[in-house]
Amino acid sequence: MVDDAQSGRPSPESRRQQILDAACERVRHSGFHGASMADIAKAAGLSVGQIYRYFENKEAIIAAIVEQDLAEMRDKFAELESQPGTLADAIDEHLPESIDKCFEPGRAALALEVIAEAARNPKVAAIVRSADDQERQMARSLMERSRKPEWSDAEFQARCEAIGLIFDGLLMRGVNHPDLDREALGQVLRSTVRHLLS
Repeated sequence: MVDDAQSGRPSPESRRQQILDAACERVRHSGFHGASMADIAKAAGLSVGQIYRYFENKEAIIAAIVEQDLAEMRDKFAELESQPGTLADAIDEHLPESIDKCFEPGRAALALEVIAEAARNPKVAAIVRSADDQERQMARSLMERSRKPEWSDAEFQARCEAIGLIFDGLLMRGVNHPDLDREALGQVLRSTVRHLLS
């Protein structure tokens, strides 16, 4: 944890991260409905009042969790964009890492909890849809370099969505079938992604 150099106390950024880490842990364990602010505070080693200094409510915590995920995705898209060669080659290189991440039990549980909460809570739905819109814009921008002139806008959009569906679906497979052969899956996904980009 980063401390304020003068006071020796945790910085606001590190305190926020402490709370987010605790919230993620409690949500994975109990779901959003089961994870009260008191539970999150206890896991963070703080009082409920301290939590409210940084987050107005649980929706604000969810928004911060989603933003962290989006920031990680921005970095990954930027990395893919900077690589030489074709987009398919770049995806090939990063596919095993992406599959492994989707199969991390904690990551999958948290992502599915966020989606489930979005289905029940209009405020969370707005947060998730805004993040998804940004992710889709980044994906479309990345895929533009592989776009074929004969693709209509609708077809291009559908191909982008199909690639997104693959990675969204991997989270579900990580929960439902965690022991599947990832190497074989990776080989099939490589050919599927190449087909979608060709």
